[in-house]
Amino acid sequence: MKKNILIIEDDEFFRELISKKLLSSGFKITEAIDGKTGLLRVKESKPDLILLDILLPGIDGFEVLSTLKEDSGTLSIPVIILSNLSSKEDVDKGLKLGASDFLIKSQVDSEEVITKIKNFL
Repeated sequence: MKKNILIIEDDEFFRELISKKLLSSGFKITEAIDGKTGLLRVKESKPDLILLDILLPGIDGFEVLSTLKEDSGTLSIPVIILSNLSSKEDVDKGLKLGASDFLIKSQVDSEEVITKIKNFL
């Protein structure tokens, strides 16, 4: 059975790039373009892992992560933050809130993202 990855990302180009790579690597994908929709998709699709951007319209990624980690139904889903934010404070905050990893978009390629996903699954 294919593992389902939820991508919560508002940048259409980046979201499509990652989606295509995940699909070609044998994953099923679900997408959301903002935090509110992302939280709904978690309930609907029961993802095996979430790729989460921080800078999102409405509810930001930190708030999404916090909400997921406070809910016993979603607490155990691995969340990999994939963001342009790169300050030590942002990375530390994401990890402290419960992210499994924090990847900086400009410093990773899609192959590295796939490898990280496979490691957490």
